[in-house]
Amino acid sequence: MNRRDFIQHTAASSALLSLGGLSLSSCGTATGKKHITILHTNDVHSHIDVFPPDDPRNPNQGGVARRATLVENIRRENPNTLLLDAGDIFQGTPYFNYYGGELEFKLMSMLKYDAATLGNHDFDNGIDGLYAQLPNAKFDFLIANYDFSNTVMDTHTKPYKVFIKDGVKIGVFGLGIRLKGLVNDNLYKETKYLDPIEIAQDMSATLRGQEGCHIVICLSHIGYQYRNPETTCDIKLAENTENIDLIIGGHTHTFMDKPAIHRNRKGEEVMVNQVGCFGINLGRIDFYLDDKNNLEKQGGRSIVV
Repeated sequence: MNRRDFIQHTAASSALLSLGGLSLSSCGTATGKKHITILHTNDVHSHIDVFPPDDPRNPNQGGVARRATLVENIRRENPNTLLLDAGDIFQGTPYFNYYGGELEFKLMSMLKYDAATLGNHDFDNGIDGLYAQLPNAKFDFLIANYDFSNTVMDTHTKPYKVFIKDGVKIGVFGLGIRLKGLVNDNLYKETKYLDPIEIAQDMSATLRGQEGCHIVICLSHIGYQYRNPETTCDIKLAENTENIDLIIGGHTHTFMDKPAIHRNRKGEEVMVNQVGCFGINLGRIDFYLDDKNNLEKQGGRSIVV
């Protein structure tokens, strides 16, 4: 079966066709208090289709087309919405083995993802394989603690990006896990790993101070928590930095019904959230601000797809 026939005879083609009819609704902004919604995924691992009804763990759950419907409905409800991913987009189904990430990036682009960070499995076809698929991604990759200077990925990622929704500045930066020991050296080549906590403090200070962001978000693929208390994780990241409002995590496939609240080094609240894996859940975080863009309240939950 040739490549075109393969696409036409898979459920993924249904996802592609159904996404084609979706459009971003344009609604007027209500006066008074402002509402920013953050939607997020992590560790989708090339899961395009819905799990079958007889799956022993996730029957009839997930699927890109269903996620697209959820996202579009939420965007209609609140046009001031961002859609983010915390890495490990690749590896896990034959779609990745066959297409090398092309389908995943094209579908995420059709869902209008705003940004993503990189996970260790995104290097499974090597850094050259990742680079080859970048033209299919119509969104930015944010990663502040990987130095790609001596690789083909140099200049093709950003440490952070500032989004503006209803006059609210939302700064987003990305962090990746140490690749050595998780990925063969010849796959990530001369990529240099930088300490995520030090980089996070630098990035959050830049976003809050220099960029004047009202909300600061970290897309993290370093993991929520580990048995070894010395291992860097999202909890340690929250507790040892400041200026971060939300950490969207990945890597450990941690299923959380709602964000956990941790205290940063100044005693201020930081939300940390992660929605498991395989596209089974969609995370939703809502921020409410006053007319001067001061945060008044926030909260979130996990939505089963």
